[in-house]
Amino acid sequence: MIDHTGISVSDYVKSLAFYAAALGAIGMVKVMEIPASVTGHTDVAGFGPPAKPEFWISRGTPNQPPIHVAFRVDSRAMVDAFYQAAIAAGGRDNGGPGIRAHYHPDYYGAFVLDPDGHNIEAVCHLPA
Repeated sequence: MIDHTGISVSDYVKSLAFYAAALGAIGMVKVMEIPASVTGHTDVAGFGPPAKPEFWISRGTPNQPPIHVAFRVDSRAMVDAFYQAAIAAGGRDNGGPGIRAHYHPDYYGAFVLDPDGHNIEAVCHLPA
């Protein structure tokens, strides 16, 4: 089981706003933010359910090639909300909400490229 993961972003402030909106739509909040003066090298922010940062962004050179991160959610409505919030926050469409039956019959996901081109997904594996 993965405890936490993260990515590097080129525009920390822009990405902070993007992830606050996109992940906020699926119940994840900015749990923690630590400035470079504390980490000794860069600004970082952790998102997750309250009190548990699971996904981190850090100021730096974006990962190349871009990373794919999928967030599992409990309903198709949450996938839709993620997609709408991410697009409204400046994300680019990389596959709107829908069934991806080539994975399995109930795979309902949406894909958005973040400001650095990372492929961010929300997915629900439950039947409608």
